[in-house]
Amino acid sequence: MTSSPSLMRRSILAASTLIAVLAMLLTACGSSSSDDAAGSGDPYTVEHAMGTTELPGVPARIVVLDSPHLDALVALGITPVGAPEVRVGQGFPAYLADKLADTEPVGGIAEPDIDAIANLAPDLIIGAKVRHEAIYDQLTAIAPTVFSENSGTDWTEQATITAAAVNQSGRMAELLRALDERAVEVGNKVGAKGTTASIVRFRPDNFRLYGPQTFSGSLLTTMGFDLGDRDWNEYSMMELSPELYEQIDGDVAFYMSPGGDADASSQKTITALWSGIPSVKANKAFEVEDDTWMVGIGVIGAGLVLDQVEDKLA
Repeated sequence: MTSSPSLMRRSILAASTLIAVLAMLLTACGSSSSDDAAGSGDPYTVEHAMGTTELPGVPARIVVLDSPHLDALVALGITPVGAPEVRVGQGFPAYLADKLADTEPVGGIAEPDIDAIANLAPDLIIGAKVRHEAIYDQLTAIAPTVFSENSGTDWTEQATITAAAVNQSGRMAELLRALDERAVEVGNKVGAKGTTASIVRFRPDNFRLYGPQTFSGSLLTTMGFDLGDRDWNEYSMMELSPELYEQIDGDVAFYMSPGGDADASSQKTITALWSGIPSVKANKAFEVEDDTWMVGIGVIGAGLVLDQVEDKLA
């Protein structure tokens, strides 16, 4: 079952409202003494995966190279001058696109365009060591560069590093606390405790199960779902061939294909076979949005994932 346009609009509105309310609360309470507004001239130091970076003040022209950092900046009310496309030629993540009208593409997440980055004359570049370590020296020759350790796995690390890079650590901490509180509320509402869940992403020739350390897996775990005791790899995932579809054994299942294109993945092959698995027999296998569950890694994307779980199960 594909998400309807009206659900997408409701989800985006709910997530936007969450961010707006949090922003007002934070403004009313005042930011922490270490947090400065964009454009401040006060110098500060950022410790990150590649070492330490000194910044003379909060940067005005920021290029991000990965989706977690993009979501984090937008959640903090900052529009980057450059960001990666979901896939080259396919634009920015749909749930953020309306916030990025003035942002230029700088290639794809896996292969940033160095020339495009340099042409934007950034005063800060934010990326991920796990993806971009090989080009770190090239990037630092363009502008001060800050890297998170990971991408997607342990996603709050990327949110925290991004916030530190723009001197808004206190504000990001508040956003993350509010998100955890809402996840618990949604989990209680849908009866997550004691319920097993499978997160499935169909690939061209196989499928993946996502574990508790992945972005969407961490959200379901915070809600109270049990993702199972499995032999997760270093990225908290399992790569499985189609004939092993019975491993999709959760009481509920959330599934998707890259870009939402079932014809370009194993989705139709596997869903034609899986009528006997628990979630399908209970009519609790739900197709969800790949852009938010897999690409939308951050506070705003997380809000949309919570919206979808609530809508499907409440």
